[in-house]
Amino acid sequence: MELRQLKYFLKAKELLNFTEAASALFISQSTLSQQIKQLEEELQVPLFNRIGKRITLTEAGDLFAVYAQQSVNKASDGLELLKDLNTLETGKVAIGVTYALRHVVTKALILFSSEFPKIQFEIVFGTSQELIQKLNLFELDVILTFEEIAAEAHFKYVELFTSPMALVTSAETPLTNKKSISLDEVSTLPLALPSSGFSTTQFINKAFKKDHLHPKVTIEINDIPTLLELIKTGKWHTILTKTTIENEKDLHAIPIKGKSMTRTAMLISLKEVYEKKAVSAFLKTLMGNLE
Repeated sequence: MELRQLKYFLKAKELLNFTEAASALFISQSTLSQQIKQLEEELQVPLFNRIGKRITLTEAGDLFAVYAQQSVNKASDGLELLKDLNTLETGKVAIGVTYALRHVVTKALILFSSEFPKIQFEIVFGTSQELIQKLNLFELDVILTFEEIAAEAHFKYVELFTSPMALVTSAETPLTNKKSISLDEVSTLPLALPSSGFSTTQFINKAFKKDHLHPKVTIEINDIPTLLELIKTGKWHTILTKTTIENEKDLHAIPIKGKSMTRTAMLISLKEVYEKKAVSAFLKTLMGNLE
């Protein structure tokens, strides 16, 4: 059963005349008659009574017309929806983001939403591992995270920028006078770190291990906002990418010395998955905002 056959049937029902219906559809009468005949054969029931040149609806034709009209309407609605998707009049974008990159997303979101207010967004925060898992399950369109190695062949990686690893401390501590700090010195300070599931903690632990250092970690926590509140007291320090504390007036970031003490912010998406128009447009806004 084809959509055009339903349209032909509905026009014949409306005019109750094959010749006039064919003319209105800009097709020949023989084409119209043939298509309706094929539809009747598929349905295994006549839709019209044919009385000479006159036609009337059968009981089956009258009942079927309701569903035929619904099908045509739904197809038309679907076409309009696709047009809206292409013109960004509708659509949904699901983004995964680590806490350190929240400012990148929020700035782009404000700009994009002012231009395309009908696009819906789902913003999901999590660790890199959690977000990658959701991306693999098709729950997210794209994720923003720090990743140094393009390790998965089925992912598409786009580098955004680099950010130094930094000792984050209260703005009230004497350490704020330092322009940089060594990892050795960091290891002697009381530290509160993100829990082991965070890629930042995995990154810095490897660095400590490589230099045979044993940091004084007294607190591990899986919530970054709470961690930052603890750091503001001045009793502990933490290690994060410098971009994490953007706009945090009560905190100060001191870059950690060393060539390897930088991280790369990346956009990660699935290679073989169609990229929605809304996703493409949002990423264009996001990347343009970084320039």
